[in-house]
Amino acid sequence: MRHSSLHRFLGSALAGCGPALLAGAVCLPAAAADPDLADQAATYRKQLARQVMPYWYDTAIDWERGGYVLADDGEGNRGGARDKQLVSQARMVWGFSLAHRIGLSDGRRDYLKAAQHGVRFLLEHFRDADRGGYFWMADLDGKPVNDRKNLYGESFVIYALVEYFRAGGEKEALEHAMELYSAIQRHTHDAVHGGWGEHYTRDWRLVSAQDERVEVELAGKKSANAHLHWMEALTELYDATRDPGVKASLEEALRVNCAWFYPPDPAAAAFHREFDWAPVRGGRSDGLSYGHNVEFAWLMIRAERTLGREPSWSHFEAYLDHALAHGVDQDRGGLFYTGASNEPARNRDKVWWSQSEWMAALTEALLHQKNATYREALAKLIGFLDRYQIDPADGIWFDTVAEDGSPKRPSKAHNWKANYHDVRALVKFIDAFTR
Repeated sequence: MRHSSLHRFLGSALAGCGPALLAGAVCLPAAAADPDLADQAATYRKQLARQVMPYWYDTAIDWERGGYVLADDGEGNRGGARDKQLVSQARMVWGFSLAHRIGLSDGRRDYLKAAQHGVRFLLEHFRDADRGGYFWMADLDGKPVNDRKNLYGESFVIYALVEYFRAGGEKEALEHAMELYSAIQRHTHDAVHGGWGEHYTRDWRLVSAQDERVEVELAGKKSANAHLHWMEALTELYDATRDPGVKASLEEALRVNCAWFYPPDPAAAAFHREFDWAPVRGGRSDGLSYGHNVEFAWLMIRAERTLGREPSWSHFEAYLDHALAHGVDQDRGGLFYTGASNEPARNRDKVWWSQSEWMAALTEALLHQKNATYREALAKLIGFLDRYQIDPADGIWFDTVAEDGSPKRPSKAHNWKANYHDVRALVKFIDAFTR
């Protein structure tokens, strides 16, 4: 699946539903063709090829020490990085691998080489060769400074290694992914209640008490966030291997997410559960995230298709409709950050990754069928992004803007902001709507 340019790739991919940009993507039915969206896809295609991926290649690769350094505050300062985090390192591998797979590598920028650079750093500095799993944080030279292991971070390593395998055909990468999957199953799977534990010490002892080394979600709980991305990783691992054990895990992850974290009623979505699935209330566990909700919706469809199932469109649409009713800026466009039940949004900031997942979910919806309401929401989102959240100078999305689009956090790169959410959404959009 290698082509000399993105335009050439898209020309072959969309003609007669040939190979798709994102694994599992579905070509847009001819009846749903939209010239305005096609024009926007062409614009995003140029932006991705000429600005976005070159930005990440030129600013983030640490050729001297290995891996990637993510530090751009959006105000001209790029020297604040003190460490390298597992999630961002893995996401960068994924992004560069995808860029190569869709034909963006050229004489100036070899994205497969950029991905290989990151894989080597992960294997040499983050991978625990003795006990399995990957450490959470290293310093800039690659020395582990937080050797905890958590499901959220491990999931992105699998996700990255699978995409790297797709891009370059290196079977060893897939073997490392399967090795990590086996370690997670062996050490974190809850054989009594189902699902997976999330926070562990270096030697795989469960961390039950919250402390400063737990940097994502809550110790001793099961989270929607980790289980969502574990499902995402399992989807791609199963797609690449067709391993029966991975299939069983994917089926379980899908079942757990649909039952406990993202049930058919979106107002009942939950951030955290106890190990026995009892509710967790108070503090960070209250409310819901519109971005996570719609991200789950389209990743659920991807998982079901990978398993060969009929997609759960009513479940999917319930989440989009809930977001439209309570979490969308009807005037300016864009998705608010958090809310609760069927109440108006509480945090009305617009964070880059939530906008990305809203774009991906609406794209998935319009791939399925024409819908004027979803189409209008997508048009308003694009207008808001182009006006306020995407820097025309380099195509990079600002971290957070306020409801009215005024700057709030202009950062472009940090340990939680790599070439993942927005690049994934752009590629999905381009794949769907290119003529």
